[in-house]
Amino acid sequence: MSVEKEVVCRAAKGDGKAFASLYEEYFERIYRYLYLRLENQSDAEDLTQEVFVKALEAIGGYRWRGLPFASWLFRIAHNLMIDLIRKRGKVAEEETEEDIPAGGESDPAAITERNLEVARLMDNMDRLSPAQKEVLSLRFGAGLSIAEVARLLGKSPGTVKALQYNGIVALRKRLTGER
Repeated sequence: MSVEKEVVCRAAKGDGKAFASLYEEYFERIYRYLYLRLENQSDAEDLTQEVFVKALEAIGGYRWRGLPFASWLFRIAHNLMIDLIRKRGKVAEEETEEDIPAGGESDPAAITERNLEVARLMDNMDRLSPAQKEVLSLRFGAGLSIAEVARLLGKSPGTVKALQYNGIVALRKRLTGER
């Protein structure tokens, strides 16, 4: 039995320490995925917490099916994100400085420059196809492998690679001004 499967099975039986280790393992990856998709720190934090609340409520009924546990968590995160977007009608919020983590920098010019770069990247990510944006968010935001993304999205690894490649090429062209 794999270590992950053992921890998940213990958590499903009510072991709080096992669930806490799953929380520690996956919290940052879920947060980064939601942050890249929602472009709002507060919403990403709130939804990440909600993902783990829902997971804790439902873990007793979780059955191991050979897929990574992360797939289940990312499915919960995706569904909560879609619900939030629908509820808000995808109203564009004005971005504030607190929406983008400063990364420990103290130089106001460096922070501003970084925030502008992140805003430019997010703006260009919004111009990708929904499938490309989803793949790039899962691959680079959540740090999932191509195989994990393929299983999560129900696509072949080749399709995920193609979406990733085409998304990166499109982003590079937009960010460098190439035609």
